[in-house]
Amino acid sequence: MNVAHPGTAEWPAEIATISSPPKALHYTGDIGVLSRPCVAIVGTRHPTAYGERITRELATALVSAGACVVSGMAFGIDAVAHRAALEAGGVTAAVLGTGVDVVYPRSHTALYDEIARQGVVVSEFGSGVAGFSGCFPRRNRIIAGLCRLTIVVEAGEKSGALITAGYAADFGRNVAAVPGAIDSQQSRGSNQLLRDGAQVIASIDDALALAGLTAPRNSRPMPTLGADEATVWDAVAQHAAETADEIITRTGWPASRALAALTQLEIQGLLECSAGGVIARR
Repeated sequence: MNVAHPGTAEWPAEIATISSPPKALHYTGDIGVLSRPCVAIVGTRHPTAYGERITRELATALVSAGACVVSGMAFGIDAVAHRAALEAGGVTAAVLGTGVDVVYPRSHTALYDEIARQGVVVSEFGSGVAGFSGCFPRRNRIIAGLCRLTIVVEAGEKSGALITAGYAADFGRNVAAVPGAIDSQQSRGSNQLLRDGAQVIASIDDALALAGLTAPRNSRPMPTLGADEATVWDAVAQHAAETADEIITRTGWPASRALAALTQLEIQGLLECSAGGVIARR
């Protein structure tokens, strides 16, 4: 474990510009990843399947464009964002509300270790500091302070993600949210952010543009999929290759519905069908 102080080479440039910055950042891993464009992805601890899928797509696209994905290593959206960044071969930073060596939640010990290997874990608190009242809002200000853009994927009305968004707005940073169903408990807070003026993430390209990033020329971000397309996309991933008849059987849908989803995925260049009728991801 190491410590970075204001004015040193390790001190992240973005955090130096906020009001009430931490006096120090304790870290394990490569703090140099925070010199990349940093984007926070935060949200509820109880996401829907939609929220998890959009989080994976956002994190994958952002790290592919050179960003560091920053979050709080909590259950739900935070953990999904970290894991997606790691799985895409990118870098991610976890900001803790506890001491830098105190894994919280404890079940995220393996995730903590992987983030430390492929990115960085940071905290304003040193070794052995347990959680205390108010520690997580303090953590959230650091998440916002490190990032040029904060994206809220799903958040309830009292979600800590809204605190992070509030800090980001106070710091003059971009705040954005993914729209959700108006009758979804998990999207009440994030939809209220949009109502109150947050930027709308209507596509992966929106997130890249707000972060000042572009997708690599040899790749493109995963497009946002409809529910049927996502189901078929996941089915093909789980079984490596499928025929249309197998997908129809597996989904239990009418043939017209399954074939319509397959057609949309082919149009978007995500699936290919061989001469023998075998469908696979590109």
